[in-house]
Amino acid sequence: MKALLSSRPVLWFLFLLNLAVAAVAPFAVDGAQGIATAVGMGVVSLGAGSALLKGRGQAQHA
Repeated sequence: MKALLSSRPVLWFLFLLNLAVAAVAPFAVDGAQGIATAVGMGVVSLGAGSALLKGRGQAQHA
């Protein structure tokens, strides 16, 4: 399962989808729930983005 979640296509999917949801959530859901959803999805998106950048740096050094 770890190999699947760390593959580049899955990381790009997680990054872009969660970034889009984080941008739309405060407008689609009212109140604190929309803000909490945006923050949670933003954290997941940042994690996937950092994994993409980390993998890019390793590929350049190899």
